[in-house]
Order: sequence, then C-alpha cells, then structure tokens
Amino acid sequence: MPMNPAEIEKMIKEGIPGAEVRIEDLAGDGDHYAAYVSASAFKGKTRVQQHQMVYQALQGRMGGELHALALQTSAPD
Repeated sequence: MPMNPAEIEKMIKEGIPGAEVRIEDLAGDGDHYAAYVSASAFKGKTRVQQHQMVYQALQGRMGGELHALALQTSAPD
C-alpha cells in the first residue's frame, strides 16, 4: 500500500527532530514524491549522510511502500 505525504512527513519529523519538511506528490499517483528537508542536524554532514538520515527516519520503507522519493536536503543558514 502506498504511503501518503502526511505519513512521510511525520516519519521524517520523528526521525529528525526539528526538521522542516515539505512533501510534493510529483505524479499524482501516490507513489512518486519529492521531499524537501531542512534540519540543523544536517550541519557539517555531506549530502549522502543527510540522505542516509532521511532514509533511516523512513525505517526501511524506501523501495517498499515508498517507490520513488526525490530528496533535497539542507541545513538552515
């Protein structure tokens, strides 16, 4: 069963406290999302490390209920 944007947002926020999260449904099919995540926890981390933190927050849902997630991460200025 596909995940809805609210679920994705909630999991990321629970996994990365204080994160600002915006989810966009790219195809309208409930399967392809873009996630824009800004978190102070990302400071000093590489893009790969930031993405790994988001994947960890999603607890293995990537590739299962969540097929495609275009990730954009950043640390606030």
